[in-house]
Amino acid sequence: MQKMSASQATTPFRIEVALSPSGSTVSLAGRMDAPSIGSSWAKALAAASSPPPLTVNLAKVEYMDGAGVALLLALKKQNPSLSLTGLREEHAQLLAPFEKIALPENFKAPAKKDHPIAGAGKLTHHLLLDLREQIAFVGKLSTLLCQMLFNPKIVRWHEVFLTFQKVGTDAIGIVALIGFLMGMILAFQSAIPLKQFGVDIFVVNLVALAMFRELGVIMTAIVLAGRSGSAFAAEIGTMKVNEEINALNTMGLDPDRFLVLPRVIAGILAMPFLTIYANVIGIFGGMLVATTFGHNWQVLWAQLLTAVAVSDVLTGLIKSFFFGFLISSTGCLRGLQTKLGALAVGESTTRSVVSSIVLIILTDGIFAVVFYAVGF
Repeated sequence: MQKMSASQATTPFRIEVALSPSGSTVSLAGRMDAPSIGSSWAKALAAASSPPPLTVNLAKVEYMDGAGVALLLALKKQNPSLSLTGLREEHAQLLAPFEKIALPENFKAPAKKDHPIAGAGKLTHHLLLDLREQIAFVGKLSTLLCQMLFNPKIVRWHEVFLTFQKVGTDAIGIVALIGFLMGMILAFQSAIPLKQFGVDIFVVNLVALAMFRELGVIMTAIVLAGRSGSAFAAEIGTMKVNEEINALNTMGLDPDRFLVLPRVIAGILAMPFLTIYANVIGIFGGMLVATTFGHNWQVLWAQLLTAVAVSDVLTGLIKSFFFGFLISSTGCLRGLQTKLGALAVGESTTRSVVSSIVLIILTDGIFAVVFYAVGF
């Protein structure tokens, strides 16, 4: 560290004010550092209140640091019309960056409000960009799935089995509960009008068709979206925040093949099994209610066989494969879109659930139109 000379150490900070008809001049001299100018700060501000035009002469300033720069900015804020003279080049370089960012004391950024039409345009633009990214992501996953058919070694099957256990086996309890309750609710609600016509036996028909064609697969998909799709988004989102995704890219590993593909395969495989399980449990719940109306199990079973066709069972199963793909891929995509911070992981999880449910309803509507058109 360079030692100060004796003259520098003993030179005090001085303020001299000269008034003239043509203007006022404030001369600063000595060392403009924190120990020197602290006691003279108020005096310097009082000198800056001299009648304009005001000139601050810095020719005799020997040393200046951040405290000196702060004093000059305070003087300029108090009297914006003042001018600086005698400023050394090294002192000017020190002052220049601060002059650019100096703000008024009561500075307040103006509130920016978009026009409603502009806001709608930005929202539409954002949605279209997100849709484009989703389409590109689905296209890449479809390519990876096609490659898997010809080269199964590209898949981490151990990871697929572990994910299948989390998505499928661990979800049996909640799926069974919701399926059983849905079957019972449908049976109780439909029995009231059917009893008026003496055809309460058709409760089995209504419950079976509703579960096989719509409710079984829809409720299972919503449970899977809230339980597993959000977990995919949180897991991959946390990896993104911890820069593990960047580490995979650095090592030359494709995150889509390494992380996304096993989860998508597990979701596609688990969804049909859970759908069948939900259908069976739901129909059992409906038939259990129907037995309280005086019908035995043999009659209810015979009625079930006459009410359900193979096309009714296949309707829900076909949907289940697509729903499984949509839920797992959407969860992984939202995880990959996660920004920095713990809050971003929560946002990605929420977006995953909302997007999955919206896609499920839209896809189900498309299937309804297609099945009606082909008479399936």
